[in-house]
Amino acid sequence: MGIGAGTAHLRAGDDIVLRVRNLVVEYAGTGSERVLAVSDISFDVRRGETVGLVGESGCGKSSVAKSIMQLPAPTSGSVQVDGVELVGLRGSALRRQRRKLQMIFQDPISSLNPMRTVADIIAEGLRIHGGANKKDIEARTHSMIERVGLDPQTAAHRRPHEFSGGQCQRISIARSMVLEPELVICDEPVSALDVSVQAQIINLLEEMKNRNQLTLVFIAHDLAVVKNLSDRVVVMYLGKVCEVAGSDELFTSPLHPYTRALIDSIPEPDPDAPVRDVVLTGDPPSPSNPPSGCRFRTRCSFAQDICASEEPVVREIRSGHFAACHFPLEHA
Repeated sequence: MGIGAGTAHLRAGDDIVLRVRNLVVEYAGTGSERVLAVSDISFDVRRGETVGLVGESGCGKSSVAKSIMQLPAPTSGSVQVDGVELVGLRGSALRRQRRKLQMIFQDPISSLNPMRTVADIIAEGLRIHGGANKKDIEARTHSMIERVGLDPQTAAHRRPHEFSGGQCQRISIARSMVLEPELVICDEPVSALDVSVQAQIINLLEEMKNRNQLTLVFIAHDLAVVKNLSDRVVVMYLGKVCEVAGSDELFTSPLHPYTRALIDSIPEPDPDAPVRDVVLTGDPPSPSNPPSGCRFRTRCSFAQDICASEEPVVREIRSGHFAACHFPLEHA
C-alpha cells in the first residue's frame, strides 16, 4: 500500500452508480521499467452526484478515466457500474454495459474523426447499439445537435476541422449524450478552451446533467472549476488518493498539506489581493520510482521520519472527511 491506499471512504447503498476499488494502472516504461500511473485507488459516485477528481498534471487522472471506460482495462482492481463488474468483460457483453457510460475527452478536436461529418460522428453510437431505424437516428441526431447549441441544418454535414475548439467540445458532448447514458466521465473537458468558452461548456454540462438526471465524474486540475461543479471531491497525488470530502468542506477546511497547496494556488481575480507564499515547490517524483512511505513527503513541510518509513492510509478524520496523512492540518 501507499499514500491513498484504503477504502474507508467508500460508501454503502443501492444508489451507488460507479464503484472503483483498488484500481491499478501500469504502463511499460523504458526497457524493463514499469510505470505505475495509478496505484491502488478507490472511490464511488452516487446517482445524480458530481464527483470531482483533481490533482496536478501527471497524477493519473486521465488513466483513471480511461480504465473506467476499459480503454484499456486496468492492470488490476474493480470497476462496477450499477453493480456490474466491467473488468474482464469482452465483446458484446462490454458493449451492452458501455451504453450506460460515456466519456468526454480532454482534446475536443483530436477526439473526433476528421473524415466523418458531425451527423455521422454523433449517430455512430446509435447505429452500433441498434434499436432505431434510419429516420429515428437522423431525428435524434439533429435534436441533439440543437440541444448543444449548434444549428443542425448547417452543422450536421460539416467536418470537425470546420469548427472551433468550443464547438468541437459541444459536438463531443452531443456524441456522449445521444445514447442517454447514466454516467458521463468528463476528462478535463474545458482545459483546452478559452476562459469565456469554458464557462459556456460548463453551463451546458450542468444543464444536460439536470435535464437528464446524469451522474458525472469531472476530472480537472483547475480547482476553481471543480469547486463550483462538484458535490464531492477526490484529490489525487502521484497515482494515489490523498483526500476525499464534500466540496464545501474540502475547500473550507482541507486536511492534507497537498490539498491546501492546491487551494492556495487558485488565482484570485483581485489585483489588490495579497500575494500568497508559494506553498508547493518542486516537481512530483517519477511514478516509476516513487518515494518510500508517503509519496508527498519530499515536497511536504510537515514531513517527519514516520512519513518515510510508514505509508499512510485513507482514514476518516472528521465526519465524512477522509485523508491519507500522518499529520493532517487540523493537528499541525
